[in-house]
Formats: sequence, C-alpha cells, structure tokens
Amino acid sequence: MPESAQPVTPVTFPPAFLWGAATSAYQIEGAVREDGRTPSIWDTFSRTPGKTAGGETGDIAVDHYHRYREDVALMAELGLNAYRFSVSWPRVQPTGRGPAVQVGLDFYRRLVDELLAHGIKPAVTLYHWDLPQELEDAGGWPERDTAFRFAEYAQLVGEALGDRVEQWITLNEPWCSAFLGYGSGVHAPGRTDPLASLRAAHHLNLAHGLGTSALRSVMPARNSVAVSLNSSVVRTVSQDPADLAAARKIDDLANGVFHGPMLHGAYPETLLEATSTISDWSYVLDGDLQTINQPLDALGLNYYTPALVSAADATQEGPRADGHGASAYSPWPGADDVAFHQTPGERTEMGWSIDPTGLHELIMRYTREAPGLPLYITENGAAYDDKVDADGRVHDPERIAYLHGHLSAVRRAIADGADVRGYYLWSLMDNFEWAYGYGKRFGAVYVDYATLARTPKSSAHWYGQAARTGELPPVDGV
Repeated sequence: MPESAQPVTPVTFPPAFLWGAATSAYQIEGAVREDGRTPSIWDTFSRTPGKTAGGETGDIAVDHYHRYREDVALMAELGLNAYRFSVSWPRVQPTGRGPAVQVGLDFYRRLVDELLAHGIKPAVTLYHWDLPQELEDAGGWPERDTAFRFAEYAQLVGEALGDRVEQWITLNEPWCSAFLGYGSGVHAPGRTDPLASLRAAHHLNLAHGLGTSALRSVMPARNSVAVSLNSSVVRTVSQDPADLAAARKIDDLANGVFHGPMLHGAYPETLLEATSTISDWSYVLDGDLQTINQPLDALGLNYYTPALVSAADATQEGPRADGHGASAYSPWPGADDVAFHQTPGERTEMGWSIDPTGLHELIMRYTREAPGLPLYITENGAAYDDKVDADGRVHDPERIAYLHGHLSAVRRAIADGADVRGYYLWSLMDNFEWAYGYGKRFGAVYVDYATLARTPKSSAHWYGQAARTGELPPVDGV
C-alpha cells in the first residue's frame, strides 16, 4: 500500500452515539439584567473599552433566554439527540454565595423539560467562564475560597436538575479561565499575572474535585460527572532535543496541569520545575490532590487545531502564533523560551489550521492516559465568513468538509479501540465569540444579528442527516 494511503474506516457510528451541539450561557442567553441576574466577569470585561471587537457585549447575544423553545424545536427538526449548554452562575447565585434564586433555576428547569419533551438528552456544564463579578472582586480564581463557592453552586444546581439531567460537566476549558483570564488577559477578567494564572489553575482543579463530590452528594448514582478539557496536541518543528524540551513545557502547561491532578493525583514534576521561578506551589495544601483526583465517569475533549512549537530563536520577535489572541503578556508562564509557529494547511476564519489527524491523536492519547474512561468530543467546529445568498440560504461547504474530516477522525479512533460515545458540534448557532464579538461565526445555524432570525446552514442539514442515520453523508451530499 502506498505510504500516503489511509486504511478505509467504516462510516457507521455506534447506535447509541450522541449527536449533539454545544453552547454557553453568556454567548447566547442575553437577558443579562433579568430575573435577578447580576454581572459576571464577562459583563464587566466586555464593557471595558478595547477588550472586545467593536465594544460588543453579550447583553442580548442571540436572546436564547426568550427564544429557547424555538431553538430546541430547531434542534429536534435537525435530528440532534443531545444538547450541551452551560448554566449562568450569576443567574442562579447572583453574588456567588448563599441560596439559589429560584427564578434563575426555573429557566434551566424549563429548558431541560423542553429538551426532554423533544427527545434530546441534556448535558449541563456548570462553569463556562462567567464567574460572578462579586467573587472576582474578592480575588477570583487565584483565591482558594472561590473553589468552595463553586462547590456550593454545583450542589444548588445538582439539587434542582439532577433528577432529569444525567450528564454533568464541572468546568469547560479551565486552561482558558486560568491562563487567558489571568495570564495573557485576553479573556475576562483581563489580568496579566503569571503567578495568579498558576494559582487560578490549581483552584480550578480544586473546584472540579469539590464540585464533583458536591454533585454526587445530591444526585442519583446513575448520573455521569465529567470535565471538558481543551487539551492541546503539541507538535515540534524538529526532533532536536531543544525543540522536544519546548514541547514538554507546553504540554505540561496545556495538558498536564489539569489532567495530572484530575486523572493521576499529581502535577507533573517537569511543570513544577519549569515554573519554579514564578511559583513555589505552596497553595497546594495537604489533601488537595486527593480531592481533585475524584473518579470521573467520562472525559470531555475540546479540539480545534494542533500547536506547533520549537525552542525560541534569540532573534525572534513579535506576537506568539499560538492562536489565543494578541497580547503583550504570555498565557504560558515559565515558557518564554518557547516559540509557536503557524501550522501549515488550510485555515478557518480564526486563523487556525484544519487538521483532523490532531483529533484522532488526541482521542488515542486519552485512551491510553485514562484506559476505560468513556470519552466525548464536547467541542469541535470552525468559524467561516458565512453569507446569506439571494434565495435566503446559507451554503457553507467549507464547514461541511471540516465536519466530515473531523467526524471521520472520530470514527477512525473508535475503530482503533477508543470508547468515544458522543460528539457535540461547536456551535449550535452563531453567537458572541468572546473577545472577537460577533465577527466570528461558528454556528451550524446562521443568526441575523439585526433580527435574530435563525437560518440553518447547509452544514446543519448535513450534520442532521448524519445524526439521523449514524453515517456520514458525502461532503457534497446536502
């Protein structure tokens, strides 16, 4: 067989495979001042001049808070059987402390009931970056108390929804919360302190462990508790020892800092050594690692593009090509001697290279890293410059090709022995894309931001056909 040839992978997915889409509260809900909700760090950050494109905010977003029935009906019409959404912490517990606001929980009760009535399995993410501003004012994630506040919040939501929601995710992409929020400052709360970013990472880990225990204390044993990590596939420009050492640093900071304590009960020694000039890690107290190392029922993996690194050239200057926004401050503490490179190939509107082999590689890594642990792809997708044509349709063949490639990689991993049980497309619909405002469209459903009208793109119909049949249609099949 020629070296370039790939073995043929069956295109049929397991019958119980979940075909879902994912969203997050601040990106879609709007209604930021309704029913007792108070500001989150993203409300504050997006209102700070210069922090988001065009000064755009999630104040209205796509008004899912009022249009959720329409959105659930659209999911059902497309044929999806799962939906991953996040709960807005300041909508449920406005100050981050004390009793829940029932009217806030009622929104999620109604949403869950609507999903179940349409045969769609809900998956709840407890934290998708919208920390109550009052907790940030008290120190935010670099402070230990925030982890205990999260556990209290997790218990409130678990008590309210645990009888009807079986799939739970504690944190979404804690790497972004810690290192983009407190390191490079391109995400809320916009702080630029390397030590604070490492402290935040540990307290996010602690929050996951405490939150997992809190959920299990109030929910039926049948329920599944997971975490969603945006683990990086780190590649090197060469096999030079200096480049391999650079990759080790980034792998520790992107992956090991979370999966080390969560899966194995320890931080990588190489991470502690590489960051020793920044932190002595004395905030890791006795018992923390055991608390973090709760047995998981599943692991969520978010994947978009691989990273390409080398040892830094002393003459190299300019912004990092790490795909995580422009900042004079690094989200990689202790790794100033590492250079990032643009990976080759086609790119999405985010400037991220399209490489489905990275998704296969990531799945197989965690199949080895956590044998026996079921996996879900909790985010995967692409932004393109989608336009409505003269007939009112949105044709996005690039996204169809992207989905076909990445779902083929998932299916190949399953054929190679990985226990992947579901895929959540990012995202259900166009929405507020954090610091990029409304300029990057990731949705399978097009949203006219002036009227908020929803129009399924051709990729939505393609993905719906895959969901209904369990097979991948041809790229030109819709």
